[in-house]
Amino acid sequence: MKQPLDMLIIGGGINGTGIALDAAGRGLSVALCEMHDLASATSSASSKLIHGGLRYLEQFEFRLVREALAERETLLQAAPHIIWPLRFRLPHQPHLRPAWMIRLGLWLYDHLARRDRLPGSHMLPLNGAGPLQPHLGRIFEYSDAWVDDARLVVLCAMAAQERGAHIWPRTRCTQARRKNGLWHIELIRENGSLSTVTARVLVNAAGPWVSHLFEEVLPSPPPARLRLVKGSHIVVPRLHDGGEAYILQNQDGRIIFVLPYEQDYSLIGTTDIDYTGDPGCVAPSYEEITYLCDVVNTHFTRQIEPNEVIHRFSGVRPLMADSRGQAQQASRDYKLLLSTDSHQTAPLLSVFGGKITTFRALAEDALNQLTAFLPPNDGPWTTHLVLPGGDFEDHASLAGSLKQEYPWLPHRLVQRYVRSYGTLCRQFLNRHAGITDLGEHFGAGLYAAEVDYLMDQEWAHTTDDVLWRRTKLGLHLTPEQQRQLDAYMQQALQHNG
Repeated sequence: MKQPLDMLIIGGGINGTGIALDAAGRGLSVALCEMHDLASATSSASSKLIHGGLRYLEQFEFRLVREALAERETLLQAAPHIIWPLRFRLPHQPHLRPAWMIRLGLWLYDHLARRDRLPGSHMLPLNGAGPLQPHLGRIFEYSDAWVDDARLVVLCAMAAQERGAHIWPRTRCTQARRKNGLWHIELIRENGSLSTVTARVLVNAAGPWVSHLFEEVLPSPPPARLRLVKGSHIVVPRLHDGGEAYILQNQDGRIIFVLPYEQDYSLIGTTDIDYTGDPGCVAPSYEEITYLCDVVNTHFTRQIEPNEVIHRFSGVRPLMADSRGQAQQASRDYKLLLSTDSHQTAPLLSVFGGKITTFRALAEDALNQLTAFLPPNDGPWTTHLVLPGGDFEDHASLAGSLKQEYPWLPHRLVQRYVRSYGTLCRQFLNRHAGITDLGEHFGAGLYAAEVDYLMDQEWAHTTDDVLWRRTKLGLHLTPEQQRQLDAYMQQALQHNG
């Protein structure tokens, strides 16, 4: 690796990998380090949505909503395998928001940015039909999009690596100092090996740890403070048969999503609670779980209890500390703060805030701010980005092609491969003539060929990497099957040194 690098990025979440991808695509020399697995924190604990943020209109954040709606169109094109349209239903609660207010908000939502791929909003009478309580007389319907958040991060990292970036998961930055116009950065890998890297530009994209990095790694106080907001989700058996999502209004002003999840389940969230603990040790409280169940039970005929929760997770959103009011009202917008040494060299760009929908725009903004400190390059390019595996027309056409190429593949497996890997699945399906050729079966359609691919090409090292971030098969595998998978992966890691 030639040094100095043009840029080193600390943080392997969506913003860090997005910046790495944009920079590498401009022809710059880039490396990214992440102390754990890619997307191991906030970026895998979102509500799994690419959306403008309908509720942000009430907070008059029109610029943020407009940018997010425009990005929604771009990302639907960039990653059709892991991002797809999702229709939302909003039950009308007249005592919470009058119908005219919702109609106005949805009209703005439809028209704030160009909308080519998604249908507009409208109102529907319920007439006692469907999964909702009979007293809910009508619903409003509108469009947004679903995303497999952790896979989005991994695909950005893969695309960056394809363009020459160095991606180093399980590599912690222990010190960064300016010297002679460059950054000198000390790194320690999971195996204990140490190295020093030099770079012209340093980007702090550590998410909830962005301020903490100044306290332990960087030679200056943080330029801003974070407000950490905890969001928790629960997964329960499927609440309704349709493919639509629901957005529920609650008396306290919060809104709760009920999303179809992994075919057999419903994903419910999120809470918004100020958080002061370690972002790496966050988990849903019993009160949050009960709260989410109660909101669902006031809307759905099928009632749920906390003991029905199959899976739960929390994430910590790193928002700007100057956000006032209740946690759910804190701005999801981002700020990029730039500092240099006394000679106006060795810039440090710190990323505060942001949301998964606007990661591409954030990355482009970051690179544009750093242009003066970087070698001449090709400039912005990601508007027409297609992420690895996204080079196909739609799910149905790709599924049809895979069924022709691999007629022995079960239908459910074809569907999962399409919505997880797109055309990348051919990398572990090619040259196989039958299901037994895929090797050891760990359960729920997870075969050794897929695990080998994830370890070789997508930086997976542990069962959590495979079962909760690269796939969601942790919902299906028994403890014994997970131990079987762990033994297989440990043996593979030892064999590969």
